[in-house]
Amino acid sequence: MIAAENISLQYGKRVLFDEVKVKFTSGNCYGIIGANGAGKSAFLKILSSQIEPTAGHIHIEAGKRLAVLSQDHFAFDENIVLETILMGHKTLWKIIKEKNEIYAKPDFSDADGIRVSELEEKFAEMEGWNAESDAATLLSGLGINEGKHQLLMKELSGNEKVRVLLAQALFGNPDILILDEPTNDLDINSIAWLEDFLMDFENTVIVVSHDRHFLDTVCTHVADIDFKKIQLFTGNYTFWYQSSQLALRQTATSNKKAETKKKELEDFIARFSANASKSKQATSRKKLLEKLTFEDIKPSSRRYPAIIFKPHREAGDQILKVEDLSSSSQGTTLFTDLSFDIKKGDKIGFTGRDGLAITSLFQVLMGEKQADTGSFTFGQTITTAYLPNDNDQYFKNDLNLIDWLRQFSKEKDDVFIRGFLGKMLFSGEESLKQSSVLSGGEKVRCMISRMMLAGANLLILDEPTNHLDLESITTINNSLIDFPGTVLFTSHDHEFTHTVANRIIEVGPNGFIDKEAVYNDFIADTAVGKRRAEIY
Repeated sequence: MIAAENISLQYGKRVLFDEVKVKFTSGNCYGIIGANGAGKSAFLKILSSQIEPTAGHIHIEAGKRLAVLSQDHFAFDENIVLETILMGHKTLWKIIKEKNEIYAKPDFSDADGIRVSELEEKFAEMEGWNAESDAATLLSGLGINEGKHQLLMKELSGNEKVRVLLAQALFGNPDILILDEPTNDLDINSIAWLEDFLMDFENTVIVVSHDRHFLDTVCTHVADIDFKKIQLFTGNYTFWYQSSQLALRQTATSNKKAETKKKELEDFIARFSANASKSKQATSRKKLLEKLTFEDIKPSSRRYPAIIFKPHREAGDQILKVEDLSSSSQGTTLFTDLSFDIKKGDKIGFTGRDGLAITSLFQVLMGEKQADTGSFTFGQTITTAYLPNDNDQYFKNDLNLIDWLRQFSKEKDDVFIRGFLGKMLFSGEESLKQSSVLSGGEKVRCMISRMMLAGANLLILDEPTNHLDLESITTINNSLIDFPGTVLFTSHDHEFTHTVANRIIEVGPNGFIDKEAVYNDFIADTAVGKRRAEIY
């Protein structure tokens, strides 16, 4: 058990937390959610004693071990990969080091014999003999093959380092596990492995993630940072989102009778409880949901952007034809002989092990890069709007946001421009910010405003959920589902890809797979699984 007792955190005049009281108990997985800047990562750092709160304290049950996913990707560069995992269990690692130092002595004394005997007893109690094999199992589950286990950390790629640090946090069955964005840089298989691991994990998990599918799969509770407080809700993220939206609608219709409201919420809880369907984690969640009362569900203060992609003209039947496209980077083949014909209304999710391959494809289609071979042709009625993965080139001037967006609009009127900025939550003084000082999430919201202005009938989006909070991710997800035109996109967000795409194209250096299917069916298709090996 770990508890925050009257925690306050203040930076100057800005108050993030005001006397927060919350308790996290064993056997549950808590997803920390909140708008960008609400203090999610700061709260994890307070829990793990990385920063001190302004007031209050953290209480951890005596004898309980806490493990944290390290965010410093260079801290262990001079350590062997397998040893880096063992170092996650500080007590065990201290015993291993002292034991090895004594055995390495040329003059082994009686005192050394007594001490090493004590250490061996503690080592055995902690199942130290299984430590290396357990660490190797974790690494393999996260996609780090055995041939890399004895390398130095500095010899690994950035993505591989992230996986090793995740394995370090998971190692040794910690009593309390704190994870900040653990799915970053993981592929589909590694995320699925982590989901299974956490669903079988019997201790306390506290996690921050923007991956809604991950939160829905592993979380028994949501810890919502709102109004400078943290409130616990039973259920996963989707349950929290749908129930808070229902409560918000009911608050807006204050004339509705209390009994009618109560019945509506109780029916909602019952439906959601019946849908809990995965593993013992879901069974536990179902039991918790059944104990809820309608008083437990409250509206959120969240502000959701208004993202509406509306084509200025309807597309004809000819959308886009790609023939034998190939592209490489610095001598490495990204994709080869890629051919596909897009049908009207297609929403295609592009996937692959190397995101650079899909970025390169989109750059070719948008005329930002020349293909090595092949050709492509857009239909005569097609107009495009593009959201690149790297948007820095658009924000190198000091224009305020109104003037920045005005560059991309035929209509120059301030009121018109402010309307599109307001839809992306830039209102009042916010719209006068300089474009050069925006955060990553603010830049993406500006780029989405630009896309809405374009009125295109074909949208191309490269990782559109990067840098966005859950509110913006949910909104753009729903907007693309409702969009009447054609969409080409890539995203690491499982839920986003599954709910938007009706067709998946997986791209590799030796070929591609093109299948009309939703994402979950594409992943589950054993024939697709066998063909994957051929394209990489």
